[in-house]
Amino acid sequence: MLRVSHYLRLLADAERTGSMAPPRAARAPGGPAAGPVVIWNLIRRCNLTCKHCYALSADHDYAGELDTADVYRVMDDLKAYRVPVLILSGGEPLLRPDLFDIAARARAMGFYVGLSSNGTLIDAAMAERIAAAKFDYVGISLDGIGAVHDRFRRLVGAYTRSLAGIRLLGERGVKVGLRYTMTMLNAGELPSLLQLMRDEGAQKFYFSHLNYAGRGNIHRAKDAQFAATRQALDLLFETAWRDAQGDVPREYVTGNNDADGPYLQQWVQQRYPQWAPALREHLVAWGGNASGVNVANIDNLGDVHPDTMWWHHRLGNVRERPFSQIWADTTDPLMAGLKAKPRPVQGRCAACAQRDICGGNTRVRAQQITGNPWAEDPGCYLDDAEIGVETHGERIAVTPFAAVGR
Repeated sequence: MLRVSHYLRLLADAERTGSMAPPRAARAPGGPAAGPVVIWNLIRRCNLTCKHCYALSADHDYAGELDTADVYRVMDDLKAYRVPVLILSGGEPLLRPDLFDIAARARAMGFYVGLSSNGTLIDAAMAERIAAAKFDYVGISLDGIGAVHDRFRRLVGAYTRSLAGIRLLGERGVKVGLRYTMTMLNAGELPSLLQLMRDEGAQKFYFSHLNYAGRGNIHRAKDAQFAATRQALDLLFETAWRDAQGDVPREYVTGNNDADGPYLQQWVQQRYPQWAPALREHLVAWGGNASGVNVANIDNLGDVHPDTMWWHHRLGNVRERPFSQIWADTTDPLMAGLKAKPRPVQGRCAACAQRDICGGNTRVRAQQITGNPWAEDPGCYLDDAEIGVETHGERIAVTPFAAVGR
């Protein structure tokens, strides 16, 4: 995940003060490393059947899910392993009866606790429960305005219900963010969603590139083309930059395509070249894709994956071995490669001059398309000249942004 606002605030501060602070070390030399952020699919059941669902969820119970005692035992191990963040997800996590007990225990243990929901089940009573649970952050997924969102969610009225949930949470002081996955079918919705964020007082905007996993993999032929991706990021960067300059505390982040880091560096180089070298140091310290290293996934059955897009690759199960042992085990070739520095990427990724920023980008796309997780990432939207490799032909689509969408 690229914290766009964080880096643009560094740039805004540098413009005001005349200097940019160097990147901070991730931990003290010789100190214990923190565990990964854990995205935990506590339940697979969902009241929706969204087109791009990586979990392929439906509205029925799934056998074999972790019970409350299982979850608590895993939480104890995660805490001992210095996991800092739990993102409670699904399916739709609000359908899990013990969700608020789990959240209360996680808060008491000192985890940062996030909730990822589709928002349709948040009425006034549910909003009160969420506010009382003191989640650090609640992310609500929106694919567009009105009927566009409803088509993605396959439910008429889903947008109205999710928007009502966002407002109810905002009225109760809950930190709410919008989560948006861009495809060719909804790329034109981004400007309206950014405006909605401002209108509704949401504090965070998560821009996700479509990744090739689950139901999203079925629809990869409709993924937004590269030109539309770049234009969308330009809009996102400009919006985040205005807020950074105005000291507005809204956050913008992107995920599922770590080419966003080099693209942000390029954006800054074109506009504020005097700060580009210092910003590059920060982006290199970030290091790009964190699957299998700083981000992990536990699914509803207790299977552990390198991230949420790797459900087809099982590392182990928390009923059989503690998460801490599974995560540290590099006998699995995929985990060995993900934890390697540098990763054993191939093709144009191996020759890329920006690999120290992006970390080789998202490996699951390469695996889904070619069967080889180390092949060049087919979702990289940077052309050969931008990454310093020999030209292999035109890679940038020319679809106008205005023509993409509804």
